[in-house]
Amino acid sequence: MVENSSRNAVVTGASSGIGAATVRALRAHGWNVVAVARRADRLLALAAETGAIACPADISKDDDVARLRSNVTDAFAQFGGVDTVINIAGGARGVDPVGSASVQDWEWMYQVNVLGTLKVIQAFLPELRAHGRGTVLNLTSTAGLVAYEGGAGYNAAKFGQHALNNALRLEEAEHNVRVIEVAPGLVHTEEFMLNRLGGDKEAAAKTYQGVAEPLLPEDVADVVRYAVELPQHINLDQIVVRPVAQAAAHKLIRNP
Repeated sequence: MVENSSRNAVVTGASSGIGAATVRALRAHGWNVVAVARRADRLLALAAETGAIACPADISKDDDVARLRSNVTDAFAQFGGVDTVINIAGGARGVDPVGSASVQDWEWMYQVNVLGTLKVIQAFLPELRAHGRGTVLNLTSTAGLVAYEGGAGYNAAKFGQHALNNALRLEEAEHNVRVIEVAPGLVHTEEFMLNRLGGDKEAAAKTYQGVAEPLLPEDVADVVRYAVELPQHINLDQIVVRPVAQAAAHKLIRNP
């Protein structure tokens, strides 16, 4: 932990990709960070690297979220309590059309992207209100703004998370809790497409084939860090971040 830091964040989805990069970015700027993810081994390695506090937890499970809240309260007690909650955890499963989509995949995506985000927010919202200068940042996706073929399940989950974000901003402005949405487009991470495509490495690699400069997790983490470090009276309601090669959801430049 960094002594006497006045910025205290919880970051979910911290075992890889954008979540891990966000922990690194915040720690490099002197934040106190509790890093949250299901995979304890990866989380502990990140904590050893960065000095963050590891808290293994599954945000879809009520008992885990309750334990997370208790651990965060204890960890940040001497620093004035948590002031920033960053929900990175999420994911996609499958690319099937609606007519043949797996209900189980849809349920998993809704559970992780929407209900998991909800549970984490509910756990920490009382403390963010009491702090008087709280921030919630939810990582959604451009998939929550524009639907596409084969993406309906992920679209539905991210549209839901996007709606949650907008309603929360309206509800919490009177408590001086700002609510930020970061919606990335194509980001080349080690696991997102691999998990979505059931572990098919070849198919996952084709997602990025020919794209000269897709976004990297560190790019998105820099945007997240910038947004939460702005003065409290500034709220970046929604930040859409894409690589230049992705002019829109339907237009992606691929080199031969």
